[in-house]
Amino acid sequence: MKKQASTKKTTVKKTTRAAARNEIPRTSARTKFNPWSLSIYVYWFIILFFIAATFYILGRSHGILNQRQTDNVEITEEALIGGAQYYESGREKLLAGNVDEALADLNAAIAAENPTPEMYVLRGEAYMLSGNYAASESDFNRALEISPTSSMAFYDRALLHARMENYDMALDDINNAMAAAAQESNSVLAMRDLYAKRGQLNLWIKNWDGAIADYTNSLARPDGMVNYNVYAERAEAYTAVGQYSSAIEDYASAIRVISEQIQGKYTAEERESLSSRAMSYFERSAALNVQIGNGTAAMSDLDSARTIAVALGDNDSVLRIDGLMSSLAE
Repeated sequence: MKKQASTKKTTVKKTTRAAARNEIPRTSARTKFNPWSLSIYVYWFIILFFIAATFYILGRSHGILNQRQTDNVEITEEALIGGAQYYESGREKLLAGNVDEALADLNAAIAAENPTPEMYVLRGEAYMLSGNYAASESDFNRALEISPTSSMAFYDRALLHARMENYDMALDDINNAMAAAAQESNSVLAMRDLYAKRGQLNLWIKNWDGAIADYTNSLARPDGMVNYNVYAERAEAYTAVGQYSSAIEDYASAIRVISEQIQGKYTAEERESLSSRAMSYFERSAALNVQIGNGTAAMSDLDSARTIAVALGDNDSVLRIDGLMSSLAE
């Protein structure tokens, strides 16, 4: 009996030791620190972080691009070509008389970049020619906001006011244009032209003395080219104040300028238009010669007018002039 008990006790101890031996390795395997396994976890964490950051940045960029498209802020053809090229194209088209096409180019020029006063002035001229006076004045005003001493903006706005028969406002703008041009010369706008335009405005409001003074100043200026209209319009002012001899001299000067300009410098249509002007000036001169009692000079003027009428094939004018010559001969 004792041996059996002893055997059982020994068996229990062996079993306990064996169990202890089996448990200890399993427990050690779970708790033992492995540095390589930690490195793998950190590595994958870094990879996942960068993937997430990349998608976040791409998402933000996509959102910004969508916002730009929503706000209509995008690279346009106008921005790529440049406002300066559109401005030059618009200027050429306006000079050629293509007002609508010029407006399209000038709109593009102003939208493409920071617009210059010249862009607004030119578009204002195009609007004026198209009959959109409100838009024209707005552009001239905008040009003057950018450049308060723009003689061209003042001059063009004066032309606009004259078209709308706002002569007082037109005179104010011409005076401002002259003051601006005196401070800073303008290669396009000569003082001769400014004096001539102010003379014309004074003529229209029947300020005869003011018109004569301005036309005289215009003709005395060395800059620019003499316009036959200046002589003809000063002749009108002289006629209004009774200075007939001076008016006759101015009509003769206007005819002389026309004869100089007509030689091979104009199309057939333009030559005919200038010839018609000269014919009318001869008739006016004849009427003034009658007023001062110089019948011979009057007959000579009418004969010159008749020669032009015949050359133009203007039979109505030929008949009219023949009637005047018959009356004068009686």
